[in-house]
Amino acid sequence: MQQAIDSIVVRTEGQGLYEVSRPLRAFVAQSAITTGLLTAFVRHTSCSLLIQENADPDVQTDLLGFFRRLVPEGMDWLVHTTEGPDDMPAHIKSALTQTSIGIPVSEGRPVLGTWQGLYLFEHRRRPHRREIVFHLIGE
Repeated sequence: MQQAIDSIVVRTEGQGLYEVSRPLRAFVAQSAITTGLLTAFVRHTSCSLLIQENADPDVQTDLLGFFRRLVPEGMDWLVHTTEGPDDMPAHIKSALTQTSIGIPVSEGRPVLGTWQGLYLFEHRRRPHRREIVFHLIGE
């Protein structure tokens, strides 16, 4: 059994989905592990990870709209507003999604579907520097 670990930095420009499939594939290819399980983990509490369609940008538009309606800013009963009105809603969105995703690796490639991509889902309005850790275990 072998292991490989690395991290990438994603600079965000506000709320949205930022595809990170290309650096994920590069990490797997450089690892020389052909069969295993890759874990992607984001080291933050106000963004998350998603596997989502990467062919039609309308999917991203609709996801952003859905989460804005589901967890709107301006809920006056929220207590944690230290960093502004998008602070606690961003934490709630992160809690509703995921900060870690497992992706099988086969024949030296992540096993993603034809239209699937890995995305960092930024829930904050202002730019951030986000770190994603990739860990691969296998042979």
